[in-house]
Amino acid sequence: MKTLKFQAFVLLFLAICGTTFSQLKQEELHFSKVETHTVSFGYLLYLPPGFEADGTAEYPLMLFLHGSGERGIDLELVKKNGPPKVAREMELPFIILSPQCPEIAWWNVDDVKVLLDEITADYPVDKERIYITGLSMGGFATWDMIVKYPDVFAAAIPVCGVGYPFRLDVIKDLPIWAFHGQKDNVVPIEYSQKMVDALTKVNGDIQFTIYPEANHDSWTETYNNPEVYEWLLKQKKSK
Repeated sequence: MKTLKFQAFVLLFLAICGTTFSQLKQEELHFSKVETHTVSFGYLLYLPPGFEADGTAEYPLMLFLHGSGERGIDLELVKKNGPPKVAREMELPFIILSPQCPEIAWWNVDDVKVLLDEITADYPVDKERIYITGLSMGGFATWDMIVKYPDVFAAAIPVCGVGYPFRLDVIKDLPIWAFHGQKDNVVPIEYSQKMVDALTKVNGDIQFTIYPEANHDSWTETYNNPEVYEWLLKQKKSK
Protein backbone atom coordinates (compact mmCIF):
# COMPACT_ATOMS: atom_id res chain seq x y z
CA MET A 1 0.00 0.00 0.00
CA LYS A 2 2.84 2.42 0.82
CA THR A 3 4.43 1.82 -2.59
CA LEU A 4 1.15 2.41 -4.44
CA LYS A 5 0.49 5.54 -2.42
CA PHE A 6 3.93 6.91 -3.22
CA GLN A 7 3.65 6.10 -6.92
CA ALA A 8 0.39 8.03 -7.01
CA PHE A 9 2.14 10.90 -5.21
CA VAL A 10 4.95 10.82 -7.78
CA LEU A 11 2.47 10.84 -10.67
CA LEU A 12 0.79 13.92 -9.22
CA PHE A 13 4.12 15.65 -8.67
CA LEU A 14 5.30 14.96 -12.21
CA ALA A 15 1.99 16.08 -13.63
CA ILE A 16 2.40 19.40 -11.84
CA CYS A 17 5.89 19.69 -13.36
CA GLY A 18 4.46 18.93 -16.80
CA THR A 19 6.33 15.63 -17.11
CA THR A 20 5.34 12.09 -17.98
CA PHE A 21 6.86 8.70 -17.22
CA SER A 22 9.52 7.44 -19.59
CA GLN A 23 12.38 4.96 -19.44
CA LEU A 24 14.53 5.34 -16.35
CA LYS A 25 17.85 7.03 -16.96
CA GLN A 26 20.86 6.76 -14.65
CA GLU A 27 24.04 7.72 -16.46
CA GLU A 28 27.60 6.87 -15.47
CA LEU A 29 29.67 10.05 -15.89
CA HIS A 30 32.97 11.59 -14.89
CA PHE A 31 33.78 15.06 -13.63
CA SER A 32 37.18 16.73 -13.41
CA LYS A 33 38.00 20.34 -12.63
CA VAL A 34 41.17 22.12 -11.58
CA GLU A 35 40.76 24.72 -8.85
CA THR A 36 43.27 24.90 -5.99
CA HIS A 37 43.72 21.20 -6.79
CA THR A 38 42.21 18.73 -9.20
CA VAL A 39 38.68 17.70 -8.25
CA SER A 40 37.79 14.44 -9.94
CA PHE A 41 34.77 12.15 -9.48
CA GLY A 42 33.04 9.37 -11.26
CA TYR A 43 29.34 9.78 -10.57
CA LEU A 44 25.89 8.51 -11.35
CA LEU A 45 23.26 10.95 -12.49
CA TYR A 46 19.65 9.85 -12.42
CA LEU A 47 17.20 12.01 -14.34
CA PRO A 48 13.53 11.64 -13.40
CA PRO A 49 10.90 10.33 -15.82
CA GLY A 50 9.96 12.87 -18.45
CA PHE A 51 12.99 15.02 -17.69
CA GLU A 52 13.34 17.98 -20.07
CA ALA A 53 16.56 19.93 -19.95
CA ASP A 54 15.14 22.79 -21.99
CA GLY A 55 11.67 22.94 -20.48
CA THR A 56 10.24 25.32 -17.91
CA ALA A 57 10.20 22.79 -15.07
CA GLU A 58 12.80 22.77 -12.32
CA TYR A 59 13.51 19.54 -10.49
CA PRO A 60 14.42 18.79 -6.88
CA LEU A 61 17.90 17.32 -6.52
CA MET A 62 19.02 14.66 -4.08
CA LEU A 63 22.74 14.34 -3.35
CA PHE A 64 23.59 10.82 -2.16
CA LEU A 65 26.89 9.91 -0.48
CA HIS A 66 27.65 6.21 -0.25
CA GLY A 67 29.47 4.23 2.44
CA SER A 68 33.07 3.04 2.60
CA GLY A 69 32.36 -0.26 0.82
CA GLU A 70 31.46 1.48 -2.44
CA ARG A 71 34.68 3.48 -2.90
CA GLY A 72 36.81 3.02 -6.00
CA ILE A 73 36.43 3.44 -9.76
CA ASP A 74 33.61 0.97 -10.48
CA LEU A 75 30.34 2.91 -10.53
CA GLU A 76 28.37 -0.32 -10.36
CA LEU A 77 29.34 -0.38 -6.67
CA VAL A 78 27.45 2.88 -6.09
CA LYS A 79 24.27 1.17 -7.28
CA LYS A 80 24.43 -1.41 -4.48
CA ASN A 81 22.64 0.66 -1.85
CA GLY A 82 20.55 3.75 -1.29
CA PRO A 83 18.72 5.89 -3.85
CA PRO A 84 20.80 4.66 -6.84
CA LYS A 85 19.61 1.13 -6.09
CA VAL A 86 15.99 2.22 -5.54
CA ALA A 87 16.06 4.24 -8.76
CA ARG A 88 16.82 1.07 -10.74
CA GLU A 89 13.55 -0.44 -9.53
CA MET A 90 11.21 2.50 -9.02
CA GLU A 91 10.69 5.94 -10.56
CA LEU A 92 11.70 8.83 -8.33
CA PRO A 93 10.87 12.49 -9.03
CA PHE A 94 14.38 13.80 -8.27
CA ILE A 95 17.58 14.43 -10.08
CA ILE A 96 19.83 12.12 -8.07
CA LEU A 97 23.55 12.91 -7.96
CA SER A 98 25.64 10.02 -6.61
CA PRO A 99 29.40 10.63 -6.73
CA GLN A 100 31.90 7.87 -5.98
CA CYS A 101 34.55 8.46 -3.35
CA PRO A 102 38.07 7.47 -4.46
CA GLU A 103 39.52 4.27 -3.07
CA ILE A 104 41.33 4.51 0.30
CA ALA A 105 39.91 7.98 0.91
CA TRP A 106 37.17 9.72 2.89
CA TRP A 107 34.64 12.12 1.52
CA ASN A 108 36.07 15.57 0.90
CA VAL A 109 32.94 17.69 1.24
CA ASP A 110 34.56 20.72 -0.39
CA ASP A 111 35.22 18.66 -3.50
CA VAL A 112 31.67 17.29 -3.43
CA LYS A 113 30.43 20.88 -3.29
CA VAL A 114 32.39 21.69 -6.47
CA LEU A 115 30.64 18.84 -8.27
CA LEU A 116 27.25 19.81 -6.84
CA ASP A 117 27.71 23.40 -8.02
CA GLU A 118 28.55 22.16 -11.52
CA ILE A 119 25.43 20.00 -11.72
CA THR A 120 23.12 22.71 -10.38
CA ALA A 121 24.55 25.12 -12.95
CA ASP A 122 24.17 22.72 -15.87
CA TYR A 123 20.75 21.20 -15.10
CA PRO A 124 17.34 22.74 -14.28
CA VAL A 125 17.59 22.25 -10.53
CA ASP A 126 15.15 23.81 -8.10
CA LYS A 127 17.63 25.59 -5.81
CA GLU A 128 15.02 25.69 -3.05
CA ARG A 129 14.84 21.89 -2.97
CA ILE A 130 18.34 20.48 -2.85
CA TYR A 131 18.52 17.55 -0.42
CA ILE A 132 21.41 15.51 0.97
CA THR A 133 21.52 12.00 2.33
CA GLY A 134 24.24 9.47 2.99
CA LEU A 135 24.90 6.21 4.79
CA SER A 136 27.71 5.22 7.15
CA MET A 137 30.80 7.05 5.82
CA GLY A 138 28.37 9.04 3.69
CA GLY A 139 26.32 9.73 6.83
CA PHE A 140 29.44 11.24 8.39
CA ALA A 141 29.84 13.44 5.32
CA THR A 142 26.18 14.41 5.37
CA TRP A 143 26.52 15.86 8.86
CA ASP A 144 29.80 17.53 7.88
CA MET A 145 28.42 19.03 4.70
CA ILE A 146 25.27 20.56 6.14
CA VAL A 147 27.30 22.26 8.90
CA LYS A 148 29.83 23.58 6.40
CA TYR A 149 27.23 24.59 3.79
CA PRO A 150 24.02 25.15 5.77
CA ASP A 151 22.45 27.49 3.22
CA VAL A 152 22.62 25.01 0.34
CA PHE A 153 20.21 22.33 1.49
CA ALA A 154 16.49 22.17 2.14
CA ALA A 155 16.67 18.95 4.20
CA ALA A 156 19.08 16.20 5.22
CA ILE A 157 18.85 12.47 5.95
CA PRO A 158 21.97 11.08 7.66
CA VAL A 159 21.85 7.30 8.05
CA CYS A 160 24.06 5.65 10.71
CA GLY A 161 26.45 8.59 10.57
CA VAL A 162 28.70 10.52 12.92
CA GLY A 163 28.78 14.25 13.44
CA TYR A 164 30.40 16.72 15.78
CA PRO A 165 27.93 18.20 18.28
CA PHE A 166 29.12 21.78 18.00
CA ARG A 167 28.30 24.66 15.64
CA LEU A 168 24.87 23.08 15.33
CA ASP A 169 23.17 26.44 15.69
CA VAL A 170 23.81 26.93 11.96
CA ILE A 171 21.59 23.93 11.09
CA LYS A 172 18.95 24.17 13.81
CA ASP A 173 16.34 25.33 11.29
CA LEU A 174 17.24 22.70 8.70
CA PRO A 175 14.80 19.75 8.64
CA ILE A 176 16.81 16.63 9.49
CA TRP A 177 15.60 13.06 9.74
CA ALA A 178 18.27 10.75 11.17
CA PHE A 179 18.20 6.94 11.12
CA HIS A 180 20.20 4.33 13.02
CA GLY A 181 20.11 0.69 14.02
CA GLN A 182 19.92 0.06 17.76
CA LYS A 183 22.36 -2.87 17.51
CA ASP A 184 24.88 -1.21 15.19
CA ASN A 185 28.32 -2.56 16.11
CA VAL A 186 30.18 -0.62 13.39
CA VAL A 187 28.93 2.91 14.05
CA PRO A 188 27.33 2.80 17.51
CA ILE A 189 23.95 4.47 17.81
CA GLU A 190 25.36 6.83 20.43
CA TYR A 191 26.94 8.88 17.65
CA SER A 192 23.59 9.74 16.11
CA GLN A 193 22.01 10.14 19.52
CA LYS A 194 24.57 12.80 20.48
CA MET A 195 23.72 14.82 17.39
CA VAL A 196 19.99 14.47 17.99
CA ASP A 197 20.36 15.50 21.64
CA ALA A 198 22.54 18.49 20.76
CA LEU A 199 20.06 19.69 18.13
CA THR A 200 17.14 19.17 20.48
CA LYS A 201 18.85 21.47 23.00
CA VAL A 202 18.92 24.29 20.46
CA ASN A 203 15.33 23.57 19.33
CA GLY A 204 16.49 22.05 16.08
CA ASP A 205 14.13 20.65 13.45
CA ILE A 206 15.20 17.05 14.09
CA GLN A 207 13.51 13.68 14.11
CA PHE A 208 15.14 10.35 14.82
CA THR A 209 14.10 6.87 13.76
CA ILE A 210 15.71 3.89 15.52
CA TYR A 211 15.40 0.36 14.18
CA PRO A 212 15.40 -1.80 17.35
CA GLU A 213 16.69 -4.98 15.69
CA ALA A 214 18.97 -3.49 13.01
CA ASN A 215 22.74 -3.72 13.06
CA HIS A 216 24.79 -1.51 10.72
CA ASP A 217 22.42 -1.88 7.78
CA SER A 218 19.86 0.72 8.72
CA TRP A 219 19.82 2.01 5.15
CA THR A 220 17.86 -0.70 3.36
CA GLU A 221 14.70 -0.10 5.37
CA THR A 222 15.22 3.66 5.23
CA TYR A 223 15.62 3.99 1.47
CA ASN A 224 12.90 1.44 0.74
CA ASN A 225 10.41 3.53 2.68
CA PRO A 226 8.29 5.74 0.37
CA GLU A 227 7.54 8.06 3.29
CA VAL A 228 11.18 9.17 3.27
CA TYR A 229 10.86 10.54 -0.26
CA GLU A 230 7.45 12.04 0.45
CA TRP A 231 8.93 13.84 3.44
CA LEU A 232 11.85 15.19 1.40
CA LEU A 233 9.56 16.59 -1.29
CA LYS A 234 7.65 18.55 1.31
CA GLN A 235 10.78 20.39 2.44
CA LYS A 236 11.65 23.69 0.79
CA LYS A 237 14.15 26.37 1.79
CA SER A 238 11.67 29.20 1.40
CA LYS A 239 9.01 27.54 3.56
